[in-house]
Amino acid sequence: NDAYQIANRVYVTNVSKAIELDRERLEKVNDAHTHVSLEMQQEYGLRRKESIMMCPAWADRGDHLALKACWTKGGRERVIPIRTAEQRLVLDKAKQLAGTGSLIPKGMRYVEQLKRFETQCNKVGINHVHGLRHRYAQQRYRELTGWECPANGGPKSKELTPAQKEIDRAA
Repeated sequence: NDAYQIANRVYVTNVSKAIELDRERLEKVNDAHTHVSLEMQQEYGLRRKESIMMCPAWADRGDHLALKACWTKGGRERVIPIRTAEQRLVLDKAKQLAGTGSLIPKGMRYVEQLKRFETQCNKVGINHVHGLRHRYAQQRYRELTGWECPANGGPKSKELTPAQKEIDRAA
């Protein structure tokens, strides 16, 4: 890295990478599956692949979303609580669009929908969609601890009281 003058990678920056969907740009996305996938990413903190591959009707367990191992990074099943009316609204919209299938239109493969997703996002200027996952994580951290995460101006670990550290560990 020194020879090419490339800086060492920084793993913890304490700079927020969270983004929120720009509603004006989102409304310009004319592919319904991409539109709903983006909303699912924002409301549930899903990765792009998860938001495209998931079968909303199967995943909806009433009070939580169940993700199959084949949809997730690392092949680990996980659950996401359904906590808000907005989450329920987006999930119901996804279920209506997908029916009993996934958020990949019938007759298409994942790679084709992924390409369509990328094209649609690029066309309307929606970039860095992984930031939607960061936004979700920061919201959950605030809900679980009662304070902002360090990347959003909250206290760093060494600034927490012993009681706060216990809450932080549980979160």
